[in-house]
Amino acid sequence: MHEGSVQMFELIKVGNQRVNDLTECKLETNAILNRYYSVNFFLNAKRPSYLFKLRYDTSNEPYILVKQNSFVFDELMVGDIMEMEYNKSELLDKGKFFKTLITSKVPHGSYRGHFIVELSIIDN
Repeated sequence: MHEGSVQMFELIKVGNQRVNDLTECKLETNAILNRYYSVNFFLNAKRPSYLFKLRYDTSNEPYILVKQNSFVFDELMVGDIMEMEYNKSELLDKGKFFKTLITSKVPHGSYRGHFIVELSIIDN
């Protein structure tokens, strides 16, 4: 067996003791990722509302991808706390509102002119 494989397995075992195998870990991750599909919010209580597809980083933290030269990008400030509606992919389900902190705005490496706006739910 390759030494790196053993170390990786040990890391998973030590890092999350509830995970007995990689299949269980993947199922748990997919359940989290499929929970919410999009986020909807108003800026400064003004119309219109803005709808973005939610994306998730490797630690399952949500973020949205925003074009740098957009009104939304200029209005979203790091440290802002906003009421955002998180929507599941099913159209019949009503969204759930969470107070959300804008934690950072980082240039996206693959999409030129776009930024990752990281979100952190502070109220559930």
